[in-house]
Amino acid sequence: MILDTHDPSTWGPSLDAAVDAVSRGAVIVLPTDTVYGVGADAFQPDAVAAVLAAKGRGRQMPPPVLIPSVRTVDGLAREVPDAARSLMEECWPGALTVIVKAQPSLAWDLGETHGTVALRVPDHPAALALLTRTGPLAVTSANRTGEPAATTAAGAEEQLGEAVAVYLDAGDSPLGVASTIVDATGPRLRIVRQGGISRDTIVDIVGEDAVAGDDG
Repeated sequence: MILDTHDPSTWGPSLDAAVDAVSRGAVIVLPTDTVYGVGADAFQPDAVAAVLAAKGRGRQMPPPVLIPSVRTVDGLAREVPDAARSLMEECWPGALTVIVKAQPSLAWDLGETHGTVALRVPDHPAALALLTRTGPLAVTSANRTGEPAATTAAGAEEQLGEAVAVYLDAGDSPLGVASTIVDATGPRLRIVRQGGISRDTIVDIVGEDAVAGDDG
């Protein structure tokens, strides 16, 4: 079911349907600023497993978690370095995913995370409106593993089909490239994947000394 979310004045019923789907543990596709994402309630293990199954991915590649604002971080993460907080404050909402140590008390199962969680605040009005209502969603790019990430709702449906209960359509993804991933669990920030935010931008925010070189 593809539902329109182009216009905030009319997207209410579409978001209602997505919120309902999330609450019952179903999988949804949502627009973000980078590419379309496929996701579910981060706190329902069966729903997260269904996201991974839809992609054809195993537990060894756990999905990131989208959150509505930087204020959500401390409920999900611990020992967040100052450099990582600076990046979050400057780059969120935006195309930056930050891997941090997860709060050990959280009742979730994202896969083999080794005690970490990858967090991002997407810079997309429909996504933020949804996340404000659902809370944290386990979301990964809307495609079958090995295939290109979808930049339209129709492209996502073509790959994921009936594994997804609700597709939210907001047109073409603004960026069309994945987020940059930064690992903030070590002594220095490490860029795991280059994406929508450049290394130069990260260095400008935190300083060269805070970022590991290409050799780690």
